[in-house]
Amino acid sequence: MTDLRAARHHTVGVRVGGVMVGGGAPIVVQSMTNTDTADIDGTVAQVAQLANAGSELVRITVDRDEAAAAVPHIRDRLARIGVNVPLIGDFHYIGHKLLSDHPACAEALAKYRINPGNVGFKDKRDKQFSDIIEIALKHGKPVRIGVNWGSLDQELLTRLMDENAALAAPREARAVMHEAIVQSATLSAQLAESLGMPRERIILSAKVSAVQDLISCYTLLASRSDYALHLGLTEAGMGSKGIVASSAAMGILLQQGIGDTIRVSLTPPPGGARTTEVEVAQQILQTMGFRTFVPIVAACPGCGRTTSTTFQELAQDIQAHLIASMPEWRKTYPGVETLNVAVMGCIVNGPGESKHADIGISLPGTGETPAAPVFIDGQKAMTLRGPNIANEFKQLVADYIERRFGQGAGTRTAAE
Repeated sequence: MTDLRAARHHTVGVRVGGVMVGGGAPIVVQSMTNTDTADIDGTVAQVAQLANAGSELVRITVDRDEAAAAVPHIRDRLARIGVNVPLIGDFHYIGHKLLSDHPACAEALAKYRINPGNVGFKDKRDKQFSDIIEIALKHGKPVRIGVNWGSLDQELLTRLMDENAALAAPREARAVMHEAIVQSATLSAQLAESLGMPRERIILSAKVSAVQDLISCYTLLASRSDYALHLGLTEAGMGSKGIVASSAAMGILLQQGIGDTIRVSLTPPPGGARTTEVEVAQQILQTMGFRTFVPIVAACPGCGRTTSTTFQELAQDIQAHLIASMPEWRKTYPGVETLNVAVMGCIVNGPGESKHADIGISLPGTGETPAAPVFIDGQKAMTLRGPNIANEFKQLVADYIERRFGQGAGTRTAAE
């Protein structure tokens, strides 16, 4: 099958803790907590949840002295429970002061996020930006220069708007804003380099909330630089809207080879799981063929031939079981994330789809013989009948995983 994805945009690799971003490394999934960072217990718990869900970098807000003072304790507590995910400090307005006043925080963090739109204003901007860069250099930390259109440098935007208005054929205001966002990122990166920050410690982002604007900004940014790029809508929104917007925007950019790390900025419902943003980011990368994180369960959408809900319930149960088991399976069943399971609802596409999966079942549709053929590695292995089809198939999946990915799998394969 022809791979229609563009070659990855060349970027300079940046090491964040033990994770490589850019430079041809696999695209990294990251997330952000929504706890009060001064709440050590709550933040440790949520960082651990995000890391266990598969987040490879986790960003935390550092907005005041109490939060900065908590950071080294959070890092130590995480290490004690075996969670070594790199922590990124998110700084706005007073980051220079917090990092200076709390050197233990500066050391505990794996990366600093700087917003050039609010790092300082007028004559203080360059000085306070420089202070953060100098602290990063002292501690050997990389930085992300993260521009947001909601907090864009207004002096830069005003200057570009004025210059545009003086042109004989002015560009649209939105195009000028895109230019301002990109210039804010690249000019700040150039300033950081002039202060001694090596290019292999600089990551850029240019976040907006609308899909087409994001595509435009990152396409422009990638055309002008080789800095590692962090992708994401700054506020994707809630529920399906946020998932669709993030998938559309990042899917297009990733297909064009743009992007080294991604975050899906979903708004969870009150009490909702923060880990959803990690799962969606993983699904974007996995469905596009960039990485594999969890086994995939293919299931038909259902139609008039599938009035029974059995196939839906079975598909849901197996998917939930596979996801819940992955933290442990990653250790005991290397490669299990590549598993493909098919749970189909009738005879039309069921056998064919099941043959393409590693293990699949075609359940009987409305009016069909109450029998469910099972296919393993493309071959029909057996037919299940009776009231316990679902449980029997779950056991077959478990047996297949043990046989293919268990500790003795390589020995058995060689012997066979």
